[in-house]
Amino acid sequence: MSVDDNGWSQSAAAWTTSQGSDGDFNRQFVLDPAIDRLLEGRTFSRALDVGCGEGRFCRRLKAHHGIAEVIGIDPTLPLLETARLRDPEGDYRQAMAEALPFPDGRFDLVVSYFTLIDIADIETAIAEMARVTAAGGTLLIANLNPFITACGGAAWVRDGKGHKLYVKVDRYLEDHADWQEWRGIRILNYHRPMSRYMTLLLQAGLQLVSFAEPPAIGGPTEAREAYNRVPYAHLIEWTKPGA
Repeated sequence: MSVDDNGWSQSAAAWTTSQGSDGDFNRQFVLDPAIDRLLEGRTFSRALDVGCGEGRFCRRLKAHHGIAEVIGIDPTLPLLETARLRDPEGDYRQAMAEALPFPDGRFDLVVSYFTLIDIADIETAIAEMARVTAAGGTLLIANLNPFITACGGAAWVRDGKGHKLYVKVDRYLEDHADWQEWRGIRILNYHRPMSRYMTLLLQAGLQLVSFAEPPAIGGPTEAREAYNRVPYAHLIEWTKPGA
């Protein structure tokens, strides 16, 4: 599938608007704080953001974590144009996760922030991320929990009064893709069971360091309570042995 077939080029403007400068709720109040805690006190010299979009997290890696060299890659040109406009000194390149244009072991930190759900050839993409991670380096993955992606975009079931009741999970063990639509955005997301991701990462020779399903911290009360009923996202740290 080409980059223009998954909806991202057509949805780029609406996506950028929805994220603002600080990201959506899941980024601001769930994953960013968890990543800050995970990376606190650690030093990295070269970072790669795989699927950087409009560049928000690349900017954050530099501003909040003091990483001097941060490269963002993304296949969607309109998003890269926004990233370059907002960060003229940044390094943003058009590339696919399945064919990273870097030598082996180039980065001591590789980040996949909500990108695995957008990639059709997940086997090749994970192998490529592992390849460009340096020995002793870190691969940090933030992703939607598979029981959320197994819902086909209709996670919550409501009662007769409109109250949210529970998450509707279906076809969990099957790989499948579903179109997701919200706020003028229409993109194709891929579901895989958690075991599929874990198996591929282990087969790539990586070692699991930590796994978290972080709660929402801060933000509007109603949104925080909804996110904390069911963990929407997980954060996994892997390391590449051999340093």
